Amino acid sequence: MVRAAVLQTSDNIRPYVESRPVVVEELTLAATGPRMVKVDVEMAGLCHSDLSVVNGARTRPVPMVLGHEASGTVIEVGPEVQAVQVGDRVAFTFQPHCGDCDLCTFSSGERCSKAFDANIDGTLIGGATVFSREDEPVHHHTGVSAFAEQTVVHESSVIRVDDDVPFDVAALLGCAVTTGGGAIKNAARLQPGERVAIVGAGGVGMAALLLAKALGAESVDVVDPAVVKHEMIRELGASEIYGPGDAPLDHYDVVVEAAGVGPALETSLPMLRAGGRLVSVGLPSPTTQVSLNYLDIVSKSKSVIGSYHGSGNAIEDLGYYIDLWRQGRLPLERLVTRTVGLDDLNEAMDALADATVMRQLINVKSGDPA
Repeated sequence: MVRAAVLQTSDNIRPYVESRPVVVEELTLAATGPRMVKVDVEMAGLCHSDLSVVNGARTRPVPMVLGHEASGTVIEVGPEVQAVQVGDRVAFTFQPHCGDCDLCTFSSGERCSKAFDANIDGTLIGGATVFSREDEPVHHHTGVSAFAEQTVVHESSVIRVDDDVPFDVAALLGCAVTTGGGAIKNAARLQPGERVAIVGAGGVGMAALLLAKALGAESVDVVDPAVVKHEMIRELGASEIYGPGDAPLDHYDVVVEAAGVGPALETSLPMLRAGGRLVSVGLPSPTTQVSLNYLDIVSKSKSVIGSYHGSGNAIEDLGYYIDLWRQGRLPLERLVTRTVGLDDLNEAMDALADATVMRQLINVKSGDPA
C-alpha cells in the first residue's frame, strides 16, 4: 500500500481547503509490467496542469492520482526495460511514447498518438492502470501520478539524471524547465541580444525567463497581473514588470505566452516587432477561442508557435539544462516559493489559483504516519 493524493471530483467549489477535492489515502499499487518502472517518489511540483484538472477546465476521469512533475529513485524495473536500472535517480516526463506509432517515428518520440489517448483516458500507454482501492481502478495523470509515495510508469516517462542533481531541481526539470526552457531554446530559437517578454509568471514562465537570461537576451520583461508576485519576479532578474496591456507594442523579438488564457495570447501578438515569434505554452480550457489580427501576422512576418513539452528532445534538453545549472547560469532553486506535504495539497491548490506563488514543491514523504 502507498499513500497517494487522489482527486475525487472536479466540481468542488473554492476554497479547496474547505471543499477538499483531493484526499490522501492508501492505495494498492500493482506489479511492474514488462516495460514499466517503479519509482520511489521524492519531490513533486504543483503545476497549473494539475489545477486545470481539479477545477474542471480540462476534463479527466476520476478518481485520479495527480502529479506529473517530479523526481525519485528507481526501485524496480520490468524485464524489457532498457532506459533505466534500479538505483537510478530520475526526473519524470509527462509525454511518454510507445516508440511504434507514426507520430513517434516522425517526432523521435516527442509526440505519440497512444500517449495522447492514454493521457486523456487517465491510463498508462496500453490502457492499464496500476493504482486501485478495494478493486476500484484509480486513474493516472499524464502517465505519471507523482503525488504518491511510489508510482509505476512506462519507461519512457522517466529520464535518468546524475546523483549530484538534487531531487528538488530534478523535479522542476520535468515540466517547468522542459516547457518554459524549451519555448525559448527550441520553439523561439532565441538569439543573443534579442528582446524577450514573458506573459504569465508561474513556474513555466519564470523558467523561460531564467533560460532567456542564460542565453544572452538583451532584456527579459514580464507581464503579470499579480502585484504580490512582482518582487519575486524582480529577484529572478526581470528587466521590467508590467500589468496586462501595459507592455510596449512592436518591441519584442520573442514573446512567450505562459498564462493559458485567451486574452493573454491576443495581447501578446501586438507586442512583437516585425519578424518576431510568439510562442504559446499555456493550456487553456478546450472551449477557448482567440482573435488575432491576420494582417499583422502576415504583413510583419510574425510567427505564432504552439509549443508542448518543450518542442525538443527531452533527454538531450535535460542534459543541457543541468549543465547550465552546474555552471550557475540557471538557478532553478529560485523558482520554488515553498515546499509543502501531501496533506497540504488543497491549500496549495488555492495558493496556485490565487496566483500568489510561482512553484510549490510537494515533499511526498512529509506527513507520513508514524
